[in-house]
Amino acid sequence: MRRRNLSCTAGGAGELTTECADEPPRPDADDEGRGMTTIVKAASAAEFLSFVPRMLGYVPTNSAVLIPFQGTRTLGAMRIDLPAAADTDAAAATYVGLVCRIEAADALAVVVFTDERFDGGLAPAAALAEGIRERADASGLRVVDLLCRASDGWASYLDADTPPGGRPLPEILGADASPAALADIPFAGGDQWTGAALPAVDLAEKERVGHALQAIRVAIEGFGSTAAGPKRIDPRGLEAACLLDDLPALFEEALQWNPEMLDPFDAALLLWCLERPATRDVALVQWCDDIDRGDEAMAAQLRWEAGEPYPAEVAQRMWGEGPQPSAERLRGALEVTRRVAAAAPRAARPGPLAVCAWLSWALGRSTHAEWFVREAAEIDPTHGLTGIVQAMVRSGHLPEWAFARTDVWRPEDAMDAAG
Repeated sequence: MRRRNLSCTAGGAGELTTECADEPPRPDADDEGRGMTTIVKAASAAEFLSFVPRMLGYVPTNSAVLIPFQGTRTLGAMRIDLPAAADTDAAAATYVGLVCRIEAADALAVVVFTDERFDGGLAPAAALAEGIRERADASGLRVVDLLCRASDGWASYLDADTPPGGRPLPEILGADASPAALADIPFAGGDQWTGAALPAVDLAEKERVGHALQAIRVAIEGFGSTAAGPKRIDPRGLEAACLLDDLPALFEEALQWNPEMLDPFDAALLLWCLERPATRDVALVQWCDDIDRGDEAMAAQLRWEAGEPYPAEVAQRMWGEGPQPSAERLRGALEVTRRVAAAAPRAARPGPLAVCAWLSWALGRSTHAEWFVREAAEIDPTHGLTGIVQAMVRSGHLPEWAFARTDVWRPEDAMDAAG
């Protein structure tokens, strides 16, 4: 079977949840004010189809979007690359299996986005839709609808009255009339790859970060040597290196940095940490939760370096196990790390690129994670974390928290699977 990317979304401030029920659109805020969920009634298949890109934050291409339901309310969305024709049966089983992993889900809808055409005939990917319907029935999942948006029309696979060639696409655009309930949710642009890139950084910034990194390395080593004798230690490098005495404090402060205005020595110091597995893993664990977890991870790493077994709590987090992380913290860490990767010397870039990949994967953005690991592997094909994330993405492995629906964890983006 060819490799398929899997991504997920579950909302946040500005999240769109749809309901297939006779109640008016209304905002719904959780008790603790963690964000606003916009709940909108979809009155027709065309209207529901028009909402899906808003749920995801982009318009998928050549994808199947799985939308689990609890009762009449959506629980998020899962985007997966469309399978090859020979893999249809296995793909249908996988899709339904993913929905079954979401404990609260008792129904699903599926939308196929494809560049193929009706060309006056049946909807594309009809065999996939039928396979999903059969396996959903066998699994006790109610099928809300099975929809197709092709390049020349749209249809419900369940609608026996669909005209040859499908229904006109303007019906979808007309259904998205931007009701007041959707005012805070912009119309989606781009596709699943949009945003999978590093920010633009000019040569001067790269040189400043490169010089700062070298100064920090010299300060940490204590001295450097040249033919003329000892190299002077840059006081700024020494000052930055002193911050390594409290790594959790550094990693917590990094979440408050403005990525557009990074100090070269701040960027270089974080880069130095992300190049090294022990310090990098502490950062990832802490960014998932809080500074206390960072302290615990740091202590566990030190015990491991003293000969104790590798800390299970760190390994579990890296594999996507444990309680749901803070999506807000992960997004903040990703934005800072993207900037650090963009400004890093090429030889030092695999570390932050792999961290970007892991953070993207943890947020449910496996398509973006694939881009980051590909960039890192081009520089260092043997890089450890790059290989780990690449293996998880290619196998379709998702973090456990993607399947545990709560009001706390709300990834804003749907790369591959959602809960």
